[in-house]
Amino acid sequence: MENIPSFNALIEKSIVTHWDRDALTDYKGKTLQYHDVARKIEKLHILFENSGVQKGDKIALCGRNCSNWAVAFLATLTYGAVAVPILHEFTADQIHNIVNHSDAKLLFTGDVVSTIIDATKMPALEGIIYIPDYSLILSRTDKLTYAREHLNEMFGKKYPKYFRSEHVAYYKEQSPEELALVNYTSGTTGFSKGVMIPYRAIWSNADFAQHVLGKVLHPGDNVISILPMAHMYGMSFEFIYEFLSGCHIFYLTRVPSPAIIAQAFADVKPRIIIAVPLIIEKIIRKKVFPKIQNNRIRLLMNMPVISKKVKEKICDQVYQAFGGNVYEVIIGGAALNQEVEAFLKSINFPYTVGYGATECAPIICYRDWQSFVKGSCGQAAYHQEVKVQSPDPANVAGEILTKGPNVMLGYYKNPEATEETVDKDGWYHTGDLGLMDSDGNVFIKGRSKNMLLGSNGQNIYPEEIEDKLNSLVLVNESVVIQEGEKLVALVYPDFEEARATGLSTEDLKNIMEENRHQLNQIVPHYSKVAEIRIHDEEFAKTPKKSIKRFLYQPKVFQ
Repeated sequence: MENIPSFNALIEKSIVTHWDRDALTDYKGKTLQYHDVARKIEKLHILFENSGVQKGDKIALCGRNCSNWAVAFLATLTYGAVAVPILHEFTADQIHNIVNHSDAKLLFTGDVVSTIIDATKMPALEGIIYIPDYSLILSRTDKLTYAREHLNEMFGKKYPKYFRSEHVAYYKEQSPEELALVNYTSGTTGFSKGVMIPYRAIWSNADFAQHVLGKVLHPGDNVISILPMAHMYGMSFEFIYEFLSGCHIFYLTRVPSPAIIAQAFADVKPRIIIAVPLIIEKIIRKKVFPKIQNNRIRLLMNMPVISKKVKEKICDQVYQAFGGNVYEVIIGGAALNQEVEAFLKSINFPYTVGYGATECAPIICYRDWQSFVKGSCGQAAYHQEVKVQSPDPANVAGEILTKGPNVMLGYYKNPEATEETVDKDGWYHTGDLGLMDSDGNVFIKGRSKNMLLGSNGQNIYPEEIEDKLNSLVLVNESVVIQEGEKLVALVYPDFEEARATGLSTEDLKNIMEENRHQLNQIVPHYSKVAEIRIHDEEFAKTPKKSIKRFLYQPKVFQ
């Protein structure tokens, strides 16, 4: 492993180098330049110092993506404190549990979160700071109250003339192994675990991104932050890497619906797009498929001479839907639907699918879109080793293991879980099952804990059945469960489309039964579905938009 530089020194260098460039913008709102970010960081450092925050103390952040969230995070690391990013979609109880479990001293909270939390349930907190203006919601110490009330005065005394780039001097971590942040997994089962991310893992992810995208992404390029920054995928690849590269990051700040995202793509024209499959699938299904799924286009696409031109035109339309300036769309967080992927590949759209885990901060596998193999999630990422624990990795699925600087230090206050997950040789056991071809491309089959066992001992991967089912008529999303020896599919239909077409409840049931017959013709006999049950509402999801499967399992199996 090469000599790892100080990560905080890289933040310092980026701020000084890009001093007068635009850094962070709240979409349709205010823009902070790199020097504005530095000034705000400095004020927060003064606040921390004068309120008694020590190096290594935990500072939690819970709110929607915005410039001030990003600044508070950078200020925490560059002060030498440990950041505890908390997903704002968590319930009040989950937030209280994480704040308490992490031993956080301060909590930065957003406008919505501040209305649902109860400070009395977080007794060890010394203060709660409101992210939009850094005002105090709660102070339990005189030091904190005084520091906040006299902050501008203290700043003025320290920098009587004005704050310049030569004043930027941050805490440098003593070792790459030093703890930088504790990130609590969204987790689809049980209480989420605190993943201890060292500085080396954040640096390694940023260095990986520089290695694969450095020739593409330049200072001043625009990117959009769609995924929550409290999730390692969004934090590493829509914020940290871009900030270190001198890019201009736009925060959507509101709930990013497909309509808002599409408008932002058109306005911002991002150079790269990081997304979860759900967002890409919705844009393709709602904005693209209706235009091309007519007889005329289908006929033209089957005529060899004309087909190439038609596909180029369709690709250009899809490209424009993503802003018209993107080098590639990187998809991760869950499996991409096969029908959507086959379409993107057929028109030669620049997409790729990566693979990661919070425990690796997050990258494990990636491959550039130009050499990406359809159906895979890339190869071992730069700095990482990856293997499939199987006697025949190309044909028999086994657990995916990875080793390298991205791997966490362990779970906070949970040595038992750490021991179960990271073996004595440093391999992180992902819990995902996959195959690996002779070129090192990894193909995920599903989560080992989701795997079902057929009556004759066959391994059944519900994700593979769901993928095929989700491409059938009026199916929005689905979950396949096992009841005794039979498989049952719970389906949330496209009610909007059904209403627009004037279909009754009975019609919908008949369509789903027809879907079941179609599905059973294209899956192995042991994966056939005995029944489709209509689910009246969207399935509950984690913040990275994976369905919380455990909520839908038959009680006897839980």
